[in-house]
Order: sequence, then C-alpha cells, then structure tokens
Amino acid sequence: MSTDGVDRGGDVFVGLDLGTSSLKGVAVTPDGEIVARGHAAYRTTRDTAGQAEQDPAAWLAALRDVVRRLTAAAPPPRWRALALSGMLPTLVLTDGEGVPTGPAITWQDARSEPQGDALRVAAARVLGGQDELYRHTGQRIDGRYLLPMFRRLRETDPDRVAGATRLMSAKDYLFWWLTRECLTDPSTASGAGCYDLASGDWMPRIAALAGVQAVDGPDEASADHGEPRLPAILPSAATRPLHARAASHLGLPVGVPVYLGGADSVLAMLALGVTKTGDVAYITGTSTVIAGYCERLSPDPAQRFLVTPLAGARGWGLEMDLVSTGSAVRWLAGVLGLRDGEHRLMHLAASAPVDDSAAPPSFLPFLGVGEQGALWDPSLRGTIIGLDLSHGPAELARALVEGIVLESRRCLEVLESQGSPPAPLRAAGVGASSSYFRQQLADASGREVLFPADTGRPLSALGAALVAARSAETGPVDARAWSGPWERTAPDASRRAYWQRRWESHNRRVAQASDLYRPRA
Repeated sequence: MSTDGVDRGGDVFVGLDLGTSSLKGVAVTPDGEIVARGHAAYRTTRDTAGQAEQDPAAWLAALRDVVRRLTAAAPPPRWRALALSGMLPTLVLTDGEGVPTGPAITWQDARSEPQGDALRVAAARVLGGQDELYRHTGQRIDGRYLLPMFRRLRETDPDRVAGATRLMSAKDYLFWWLTRECLTDPSTASGAGCYDLASGDWMPRIAALAGVQAVDGPDEASADHGEPRLPAILPSAATRPLHARAASHLGLPVGVPVYLGGADSVLAMLALGVTKTGDVAYITGTSTVIAGYCERLSPDPAQRFLVTPLAGARGWGLEMDLVSTGSAVRWLAGVLGLRDGEHRLMHLAASAPVDDSAAPPSFLPFLGVGEQGALWDPSLRGTIIGLDLSHGPAELARALVEGIVLESRRCLEVLESQGSPPAPLRAAGVGASSSYFRQQLADASGREVLFPADTGRPLSALGAALVAARSAETGPVDARAWSGPWERTAPDASRRAYWQRRWESHNRRVAQASDLYRPRA
C-alpha cells in the first residue's frame, strides 16, 4: 500500500472518522490502495467525576488539519467523494444556526445513569413491558445514550437547553457543518435510544419522554416548543454536496459529494471484511468492540448484545462493547511509570513467569465505571483478587491482559449461542497490534486471530471511504480486497486446560465482585 505521499493520479475516495480521541482520515483508490492518511488529536475534559466532554470547535480544527495532510498527497481535484464515520453515542446540541450551545458529551461520560434508569421505567409504561424498549431498539439503554444525556442537561443546565433547536450525534454535527443539512443514518441513530429497528424510524413517544421532538417540521417548531429536534434518518449511502462555506475553509471544490456513512464500529466491520454469518470483528481502542455479522434482525431474549444496523452492507451487527480495555492498559502503564504505555505493558506482561501450578492474580478489568459487554452491569468496578508478596508489575500486567481476553471469550460464547460458528476473529487496533495479546486471545477463545499486516490502517475511516466508493463507482468494489494481507495467530492447544481453569476462576470472581459492588436497597 502506498503511503509515500506521491501523487499517482486517478480518483480517490476519502473517509473521515471522528473518533474518541482523534479524527482520522484516509484517501483510497477504487481498488483499495491507500495513497494518503492523517490524524489529529483533541482533548477530553474530565474535570469532575464521570465527566467526559469535548469541544466541537476542536473537532473542526482537527478536520482542517487532517484534510490538509490528505490533500498534500491526494490533491483536491482527485477527490471523487468523501464519507463520514463517528463515535457514538456523543451528544451535540446546537441552536438554529448550527452553533453548539455547549461542549459535546461523549459516550464515556458517566453522569446520566439516573436519567437512563428513569427513561427505561417510563418507556416500560409507554410500551407495555420492561423488555419492550430493547425489543424495539436492540439497545440496552443506559445513561450513555443521547436521550438520558439530554434529560440530565434539562435538569442541570436549563439555560443551555433553552437555546437548542437540534440534537445530534458527533458525526451528524460534522455532516451538518460540511453540507448544512441535519441528517443521520440508521447505525448512528441507534445511539439515541429511540430508533426502532423494524420500522427504521424514530419512536416519537420515547423521544418525548426526554423532551425531544422526533417529527418532521421546520426548525422553528422546535424553538417554539423549547424542544430540540432529532435529525431525519436516511441510508448511509445518502449524499449531499459539500457546502461552499465548508469548501472554502477546507480548500476543497464546492459540491464534492459527502456521504452520511455510519457509526465507527459498523464501518470498521465493513473494512475488516465482516460480511457473512460467523464473521466477527474484534476492534481494540479505548474500548473494545466485539461484533458478529447476522443476516436477519435477531434481538437476544437475554439482552446480552446490542443489535445495530450495518452501514454499506445488508444485515445487522450483534455488538458487545467492553468499556475499559485500551484505557485500562494505559491506566496501569501510567501507574507503573511505563513510557509508550500500551506496548511496554504488553512486553511486561509477556515477561511474567508462567507457572501453571501457581495461582496468578485475577484482574477484573471494569475500570470504566461499569461494563457494557455481555454482562451489562453498571455496578462493576475494577478489582484485583489473589495478590501476594511474590507478585510484581509483570504479574499485574499479565493479569490485566488475561482479564480482558477472558471477558472477550464471554462475548464470543454469546455469539456462538446465537448459532454463529466459531470462525476466525478479524482483529484490529492498537491493543491487537501486540503479538503477545493476539496469542493470549487466540488461546483463551480457541479461535484463530487474523490481523492486518498494515497495522496503521484507520479502519473506521477506511470503511467510510468504502461506502463512498461502493456508492459512487459503477462497477463492484470488493470490501475484502480493501482489508489487505493478514497475519494469522493460531491457538496453542497445549494451553487449553490452563485457560479453562482461568475461565472458571474468572467467572467465580466476577460473580463475587458483582455481589460486592451491587447497590444495596
């Protein structure tokens, strides 16, 4: 894949991913050759307990920086189209001119759990059952969804809410800034908490519980009622022309097609070639997304996974998100004083002595205030069990890695229980770039792990570019050709008994921790 910054001519399709910590961009030819890539970071404000906010102006500054890097290698006349990807759920409120009325509240913000609880109770009354909201939305609604976030703002910052006429997710805001149209796609809409999977539209009665409008009408109607309006929902391949004002800011031609794209997780699935039953994406970052492909709409009676509409492909993603994985690794690396945190911690974990006769400590990796994997328990907290004086930094590092891969095994077993065959994992991300981590994951899950040989591929941005290419090109575009060559890690059968013992011990300790941290009446 070419990344040398040389202009080789020909059309390119551009994907932009507004991620949790940075905006990433990639310019790709129709046959999947990357000719340019770039990223720019922004800050998350965490001044108070549970807070995780970002400045939308910082996103726009990052956008300009990334576009400048891309156009240096792929000049603007070559840009055939661009498409967007974004983190979710992340709340942006704007006034009638599209100006944010305050900072964006990201999916990491943990201050709206009471409002999430209240919304579920109210929705149960409206829909006639406590399980009906999940059955309609495929989501286990908690305080990290847009409606509970907004409901908290109504209670704590009414002046900010009074000036808002639009309620968007992060990618919706970026699309609006580029095109001056307020639209969203199905995968992004699922992060609001009131998107109905079967109808493909909003549930106005549920939106109204939070004081949000989900009906067609002029923006002025929102202002008159003091209630912001959700965007209209269109397919991920819907497109609008680049607005003149945005084109001037970015140095791009007016009218370049801008595709809606989708949520970062489903576009990463697309870029990894997860397109048939049994395929599973394992995407590491601040959190870890484990998502299997399913042809038909199939919510889980036990509500162990989320069901998300795919972008750029037919079918559904059965998704479980381990809230604190990469962030937990970085935290422990910082506590241990390791520079180049994640890589150094993996090397440290690999150096821990392996003594199958000993009982290593267990690290329950729930440092993100609760868990949203297959357990979905907001009361869980990070816990280290079984420490003694013989243990040091290496044993702690190894215990954290084991905790993460064992929770990953839990999620994979849930997918298998839905009839998904145990196919190889298609892994990506900083955490999965460690060969040590991939071996532990393969051994713990019993599955082969595939990893792109090009470790720097920005998958969600690449998936967005693929949506644009498939929509704009007259001929077929092979998603798997865009994935590039793979490295393979096979499970070590001799470690099966060890991992079974660790799995049983891990489950016992999770049950103990759940009982310990569960609030008492």
